[in-house]
Amino acid sequence: MAKWSFEVGFWTPVAVADAANFTVNGFQAFAGTNGTQRIDITEVYMGGQATSSAPTYMMLARDSTVGATVSTSSAIGFSNAALDPATSALVTTLAFTSSTTLPQRSATASKLNLTYNAFGGIVRWVAPPGGEFKMLGSSASFGEVSLTAFTGGTPGQMGSHIIYETI
Repeated sequence: MAKWSFEVGFWTPVAVADAANFTVNGFQAFAGTNGTQRIDITEVYMGGQATSSAPTYMMLARDSTVGATVSTSSAIGFSNAALDPATSALVTTLAFTSSTTLPQRSATASKLNLTYNAFGGIVRWVAPPGGEFKMLGSSASFGEVSLTAFTGGTPGQMGSHIIYETI
């Protein structure tokens, strides 16, 4: 088991309602690549880079429609890599910010509300032992998770990372 970091250096989330298509490069999502893959999310970090007050209603949530034909390197500052250089990937994950079929956040599945002010604000959610945000498989609604802005507020530019472990 190895920990990985899915990072986007700077991006501006696009606010969408539940069950609505995301906007290319306006979200951060990742999914398993097979039906039995398990992933535990242990940390989410967001650092605000906006130049004025920007209340940003961010959600880490399961997706009810998963991305298809994903682009794994479209955002500036994008990386998805093991934290330990000696890691050998058991199973890869699909980390992406763009896809032909755009994901949709579930209206009913698990969510974490990570609202903050992107004008210099930070959020660092760290799971307590046993309290990890868990993923299973590669299909809706347990196999794909996204970090997106919810409607309302004024989403501002930010940098973010998600630390996860493939099981």
